Amino acid sequence: MNKPDSVGTEGARVKDKMAQMGRDARAAAHILATAATKSKNIALLAAADTVDARRDEIMTANALDLEAGRARGLSQSFLDRLELNPDRLSGIVESLCAIADLADPVGTVIAEWDRPNGLHISRVRTPLGVIGVIFESRPNVTADAGALCLKSGNAVILRGGSDSYHASNAIHACLVEGLKTAQLPQTAIQIVPTTDRAAVGEMLTGLNGNIDVIVPRGGRSLVTRVQTEARVPVFAHLEGICHIYVDKSADLHMAVEIVLNAKMRRTSVCGAAETLLVDRTALATHLKPICDALLQAGCALRGDAQTCATIPQATPAGEKDWHTEYGDAILSVKIVDGVDAAIDHIATYSSHHTEAIVAEDKDAVARFFNQVDSAILLHNASTQFADGGEFGMGAEIGIATGKMHARGPVGVEQLTSFKYLVHGDGQTRP
Repeated sequence: MNKPDSVGTEGARVKDKMAQMGRDARAAAHILATAATKSKNIALLAAADTVDARRDEIMTANALDLEAGRARGLSQSFLDRLELNPDRLSGIVESLCAIADLADPVGTVIAEWDRPNGLHISRVRTPLGVIGVIFESRPNVTADAGALCLKSGNAVILRGGSDSYHASNAIHACLVEGLKTAQLPQTAIQIVPTTDRAAVGEMLTGLNGNIDVIVPRGGRSLVTRVQTEARVPVFAHLEGICHIYVDKSADLHMAVEIVLNAKMRRTSVCGAAETLLVDRTALATHLKPICDALLQAGCALRGDAQTCATIPQATPAGEKDWHTEYGDAILSVKIVDGVDAAIDHIATYSSHHTEAIVAEDKDAVARFFNQVDSAILLHNASTQFADGGEFGMGAEIGIATGKMHARGPVGVEQLTSFKYLVHGDGQTRP
C-alpha cells in the first residue's frame, strides 16, 4: 500500500519541480531577450575558462558515467558518444569561445522596404523564448545547447540522459558560473536534476506554455516519442542514414579517402556514412580499392549480390540494412546504374540528413544537388562535415531534417524567429 503512495508523491514532486523550472525559464527569457551582446559573451567566455579550470572534475564525473555504462553493457559505439577525453574537453572550450565570437543574431534586420503610402517595414530577428533540449549520451551537448541558446537570447531547459548524468551536470555548473560572472539570471540555463523519465513527459506538455520549442537529440525511440507526444513545435531528425555515391567520373584516390573518412573517422556520429553507392561503370576500377581500404581499417561490409561477388569478405545485405543507421564500423554497399539510380535509392531509404557525391562530372553533380532532398548535400567531401562547428556556426544543437523553420545544423540564427517593425508618420488606412 505504501509503494503507490510514494510513487505518486515522487511524481508530484517532479511535476512541481518542472513547473517551477518552466516559470523560472520564462522569467529569464524575458531578460535575455534584451541582454547586451557583451554580457552574453562575458558569460560564454567565463564558462569556457571554468570548463578549462575544472577539467579534472569533469573527467572524474565522466569516468563515473563510463563505469556505469560498461556495467550496463552499453555498446562500444554508445560509450564512444559518452566518453570525454582531453581533446574533446578542449573542443568544448573552443566551441564556447567560437560561439562568443559569432555575430549576435538578435535585432538583426533581415529585410526592410518602403510602401507607397510612406510606411517603412523591417523584419527583425527575435529569440524564440524558452527551448527544451532532450538529449542522450553526449555530455558536450550540455555546453553546445546552453551556449547557443544563450547567444541567441533564449532560456533553455536541458534534460540529459541518465547515461551522461554526472558529466552533464559538471559541465552545466560551469555554464552557471559564466552566467554569474556576467550577472545574468542563473536560471537562463537549467538542467533537469533528476533521471526520472516523468520529467521528459512534463517537458513535452510545454510546462504550462512556458516551453516554446523542443529539440530532441538521440536515438529513434527518443525522437519518435517526442514527435508523437509533444504539444509544442519540435526540431528533430530521426536518424542519420547518410549515403555516399561514387560516380564513374570520380577521382579514385579522392573517392577512397572520402569514403574511408566518412565511415571511419567517428562511426558513432550522425554524419557518418551508412551506405555506399557505386556507379556500375566504376565497378571494375573503384569498388575494390575503396572496400579494401575500409576492410583494412576494420569496417565490416554488407553488400548486394554484385558487391559480394567482387568482395569475398562482404556479407549479403538484406532489406533492413538499407534502412539502418549502424552507428558502428559497418557499411552497406550497393552497385547502381549511374546517378539517377543513386538518387532513386536515396529517395527510398534516406533519412534526409546528409548525402555526398564523389564526381568530376559537373552534370552528375548538378543532377544530384537538384534532385536529392536532404538537409545537407556535399560534393567531393566527407559526410563527417555535417556539423554546425564545421559550418562556421560555432556548434549546433542538432541537425534538423524537417522543412519547417529550421533545416540542417541548428545554430544561433535557427534559434530565432522574427517580428515586423512598421514605422509611419500618421498614416491611417482608408
